[in-house]
Amino acid sequence: MSTETDTPSPPETDWDKAHDSPEFKELRSRLRRFVFPVSALFLVWYLLYVLLADYAHGFMSTKLFGNITVGLVFGLLQFVSTFVITGLYVRYANKKLDPLAEKIRTDIESETK
Repeated sequence: MSTETDTPSPPETDWDKAHDSPEFKELRSRLRRFVFPVSALFLVWYLLYVLLADYAHGFMSTKLFGNITVGLVFGLLQFVSTFVITGLYVRYANKKLDPLAEKIRTDIESETK
């Protein structure tokens, strides 16, 4: 008994042609225009937090109210900034990336039929 089925293989797609298309280049450009600056900004923000925590003990241990210090607020803001960046990316992807990706997918699928 054979485990192989007689299903037809899917049609071949010219991935090099899809990769070199102007639409794909535009999609890659749009993604990079968002990801690189936001990543750099977040890394600078995180590095600032680490450097302040290591070299500015007095500033980071300044009490704002009760037992809440500047360091604790900065640490919590790291989480907040992560969620904000995620929300911004989802909104950007829905408006700028997904429609173009859908068009590319539709073009590829229509070529293979």
